[in-house]
Amino acid sequence: MSTQKSRISDEEINELISKLQSLLPESRRRNLSRAWSASKLLKETCSYVKSLHREVDDLSGRLSHLTSTLDPDSPQAEIIRSILGS
Repeated sequence: MSTQKSRISDEEINELISKLQSLLPESRRRNLSRAWSASKLLKETCSYVKSLHREVDDLSGRLSHLTSTLDPDSPQAEIIRSILGS
C-alpha cells in the first residue's frame, strides 16, 4: 500500500495567508508592507496571539482578584456569575 502525500497548492497557500492576514487587527496589518512575506505574516500572527494570551492571563488574574474580594451573595458577584455563565 503506498501512501500519497497530499500537497497544498500555491493558490491554497495564498488563500490561507490572505485569510490569516485578515484576522490581524488593522494596527498589526500596517506593520506588514505591501510586499509582505508569509514568514513575516506568520511571525506577526504569532506575536499577536502571544499578546492576546498575555491579555487573557492579565484579565483572568484581575477577575480572580476581584471575585476574591467580593461577598459571594452581593449583587456584583451575581452580575459576574451571570456574565461568566456560571
